[in-house]
Amino acid sequence: MGDYELLSKIKSPADVKRLDEKDLAKLCSEIREKLIETVSLNGGHLSPNLGVVELTVALHRTFNLPKDSIVWDVGHQSYTHKLLTGRFDDFYTLRQKGGISGFPKRSESKYDDFNTGHSSTSISAAYGIARAKMLSGDQSHTVAVIGDGSFTGGLAFEAMNNAGRFKKNFIVILNDNKMSISKNVGAFPRYLTTVRIQPWYIRVKKNTEKVLSKIPLFGRPISAFLRRSKSKIKNLVYKNTLFDCFGFTYIGPIDGHDIPELENALSAAKKINSPVLLHVVTKKGKGYLPAEENPGTFHGIGKFDIDSGEPISSHKGFSAEFGNTLCELAEKDKKICAITAAMAKGTGLEKFSIYHKERFFDVGIAEEHAVTFACGLASKGMRPVFAVYSTFLQRSYDQIIHDAAMSGLHIVLAIDRAGIVGDDGETHQGVFDVSMLNSIPNVTIFSPTYFDGLKCALNSAIYVCNNVAAVRYPRGGELYKPDDFGEESITYDIYGNKDCGKLIITYGRLFSYACKAKEMLAEKGIEVCILKLCKIKPIDPSAFDFATEFNTVWFFEEGIKTGSVARNFGDALLARQFNGCYHIKTIGDKFVKQMSVSEALHMLKLDAEGMADVVLEDLDRIGNR
Repeated sequence: MGDYELLSKIKSPADVKRLDEKDLAKLCSEIREKLIETVSLNGGHLSPNLGVVELTVALHRTFNLPKDSIVWDVGHQSYTHKLLTGRFDDFYTLRQKGGISGFPKRSESKYDDFNTGHSSTSISAAYGIARAKMLSGDQSHTVAVIGDGSFTGGLAFEAMNNAGRFKKNFIVILNDNKMSISKNVGAFPRYLTTVRIQPWYIRVKKNTEKVLSKIPLFGRPISAFLRRSKSKIKNLVYKNTLFDCFGFTYIGPIDGHDIPELENALSAAKKINSPVLLHVVTKKGKGYLPAEENPGTFHGIGKFDIDSGEPISSHKGFSAEFGNTLCELAEKDKKICAITAAMAKGTGLEKFSIYHKERFFDVGIAEEHAVTFACGLASKGMRPVFAVYSTFLQRSYDQIIHDAAMSGLHIVLAIDRAGIVGDDGETHQGVFDVSMLNSIPNVTIFSPTYFDGLKCALNSAIYVCNNVAAVRYPRGGELYKPDDFGEESITYDIYGNKDCGKLIITYGRLFSYACKAKEMLAEKGIEVCILKLCKIKPIDPSAFDFATEFNTVWFFEEGIKTGSVARNFGDALLARQFNGCYHIKTIGDKFVKQMSVSEALHMLKLDAEGMADVVLEDLDRIGNR
């Protein structure tokens, strides 16, 4: 653990500005040491943050925060920003319950201008902020920092298209940590870039155009001719970038690890009377060899050993099980295709991408496109499987309705990270997918508890269903399974005494907690039966009939209440004139903040102890012990 001689004294960006240039390398080294130390203990996004240390320092030295605004796309690369804005002392709480968020939070600091967590939103948000400033007479600058991966998202281009006409204090920084966007020809483009960022060039250019425009009769034509000539000369040397076509002045590429060069470019960008795209090239994982060699692994990682770079825990999870199962099916069925939105590793599709390369499609950060692309494949007889995190599936809601379900096309949605995901907080919890899909006709949803159930559900989704079929599963691996519980059924399972009069209904991983709750209640002399659903839409009608045989029924669900399976089940019981007591326990109508999965489930009374408490409290209230 370092002493952080410089970093520990940084309480605001003003302190960063006061540092001598000769001290900046030491500051950056201390920042990297703090990032590695903290993420090794708490988990988090390491390689993206290691790659933007110098860029973040340069931003805080060049701009006047919080008067100037910085919007971080996704926000997973904002750790250095947090360290430089008064959060060093609390940084050890990163991604912990009640601690520093792993993403920008307006409620956390005046230096966090916009809440982010999902990709490709920064330019839209920053443009809105810039427009609001202009309307109120605020002349401060607004900056969006976006990675090359996020630039594959359509929302980024929609924002660029809209913002290109804006002429005031708006800068987009493209953090390119993979490859150059476009290839310039020869050395002259680099010279042009050098010239274009020199303050004297910008000043002379503006003054010359101003003077020429004032010359009677001939001034404006001469000025226009020079602008056209300059454009033609530039076009002879290198192609216009896409950003120029959008109306942005392009500067770059700039070395993202050279602070003086970055400060020079940023200062120049501030003086240009048009929106600016500053192209910065960085190295993901810089300063920590394991992260440099495996930037994907360290993009988002759990706790790890600093010396070796090895994860402390590497239990087999549902993502890997899904990937292996899909590979096995694809060996026998050449119609199976796998689609990911830039998440091949996270969704377990790396193996598929190697062994079935021609049927693997990474569409970039474009969930909307992914669903409609899958529909196109399905329309010609292919069997597309789109693997996506629950939180990102939200972006494709219209496509699922319009292009898939309404068209009667058979696509499979493999929904990873379903339910509470923990430390990444409310932007990443997978608690909306069930309610979202429940509202759409022609959709089947499976939510298995164990690996054998996942295999069965995936097989049914591909070969039995003929509509939109979703298979959802949580982050991590299998939980508790009673010794006397057999293999999962594709519809539902009954566990316990059918004649006890008390029934708990649930699905997914909550079944494991329900089994533990059953044991806790048994110790208090209370016997309950459990109805474990696997197919949660449509539910087998016999499951409703079975539930009506009980006097008291509880439904525990790891999702929001509106549109929940619990509510649908209650409607079905009501239609069957059920006259017992029916209790629903869900997440409710709220966002779940960052904390571990176990902490969240305990807070929500959805773990074993919580379920047992709910049952006991309800029985006491209705006098039915």
